[in-house]
Amino acid sequence: MSGLHINDERLKPIADKVLAGERLSLDDGLALYRSPDLLALGWLANSVREKRYGNTCFFNVNRHINPTNVCVAHCKLCAFGRDPNAPGAYTFALEEIYQRAEQGAREGATEFHMVGGLHPDLPFEYFLDLMRGLKKRFPAVHLKAFTMVEVGYFARITKLSIRDTLLALKEAGVDSLPGGGAEIFNPRVRKIICDHKVSGQQWLNIARMAHEIGLRSNATMLYGHVETEQERVEHLLALRGLQDETHGFAAFIPLAFHPANTGLAHLPPTSGYLDLKTIAVSRLLLDNFDHIKAYWVMLTPSIAQIALRFGADDIDGTVVEEKIYHDAGATTAEFTPRAELERLIREAGRVPVERDSLYRPVDRSKMSSARGPRPDVTLSINV
Repeated sequence: MSGLHINDERLKPIADKVLAGERLSLDDGLALYRSPDLLALGWLANSVREKRYGNTCFFNVNRHINPTNVCVAHCKLCAFGRDPNAPGAYTFALEEIYQRAEQGAREGATEFHMVGGLHPDLPFEYFLDLMRGLKKRFPAVHLKAFTMVEVGYFARITKLSIRDTLLALKEAGVDSLPGGGAEIFNPRVRKIICDHKVSGQQWLNIARMAHEIGLRSNATMLYGHVETEQERVEHLLALRGLQDETHGFAAFIPLAFHPANTGLAHLPPTSGYLDLKTIAVSRLLLDNFDHIKAYWVMLTPSIAQIALRFGADDIDGTVVEEKIYHDAGATTAEFTPRAELERLIREAGRVPVERDSLYRPVDRSKMSSARGPRPDVTLSINV
């Protein structure tokens, strides 16, 4: 344990397990969350992270596209969704989305990340046509599209099975699924914050089915609202259990709750202390997840940098035009150029490695010049 100083005696048996490569229990996870010894937690999580990746930190050049913010769910946690005729409601025509995608492709994006609202009037065919159109126009760009919540909604409105819905999306061009909508799996919490979404168990079942048909996905946890520490740990262990079954999760992203402009606006925002602790606990409990992301959009770039010493090995991507968390009061930029991400990573003492959506290294020198200008050019778009 050279270099590790533990002030909280409760952490010593857990540290022994971590350093021996043993799996942690629910009680261990609770002890981690309840310990005030943040630096010891960070040291342990960093030891696991560096054993896997050394000084490497991954990032990608991606483009977020939210096709619509019209949503029937009315979740208390959300500042993004709108009723169809509400001020600020929008739904992009397919050609508008293709134009946004074209701009992203010109700037070197290797991934389009697409999530949106549960629109009461858009047919499933709209989303299938969107995928087909994007794949035809940008065959080299990975389509990470539609959360488990959206897949469940598509199945409901089409009366298809979850499997057939996922197979239709895959055939249309979906390459993987993002991890949103997981929130906290516990029914008590979901009843308060997202009563009209799929249940936690349904989310897990949809992810399981996606993995079984060959679609990888990410996983998330939204923390810092009405959940307890035990509900967080149970959420993480449910993800770990499914990963044992399918090995289909590519990365885990802890999402800090932004209360502004939501039905939970009376709650305080998360602290940097909780953000770093959650990154560390996630790395220590999720022993079968390859990657833990520090999502700079929600954490701020500064906290994301520190998180690279608390267990995170990925800082996400260039993003561009992120709407969901900015509607909830996020004050970070909606775009960070590739060169700035590399600077942030190097400044934190890590070595930046650009990756694709499946964590394969990207070699820019071998990419077609037809893809457009250099990916480190600052985008000038109206966001």
